Amino acid sequence: MAETLRLLSDKTRLTIIALLKEKEMCVCDIVDILETSQPNISQHLKKLKMGGIVNETRRSQWIYYSLNVADKLYLTEILNQLPSMRDKINAHKPNSCC
Repeated sequence: MAETLRLLSDKTRLTIIALLKEKEMCVCDIVDILETSQPNISQHLKKLKMGGIVNETRRSQWIYYSLNVADKLYLTEILNQLPSMRDKINAHKPNSCC
């Protein structure tokens, strides 16, 4: 549990979790919404994946990320406290990469 909470202590990773709480997303869309670099987001996603918080699914040449917290009931309250990112996602035009 301590390792999971340490992973969530980073603002960018917590924002990624908030985005993924709304829907499955590819890296390019997360990069666009957070207005940062692809290597930066990829490193954060790698840490979240290694921590067992996100899953990745390959579809053709793209990788999509989703939350993997069903077995981590202690995260439920944290996830419930995250602000909705629905407006940011809806305002974002899907990237042509996906």
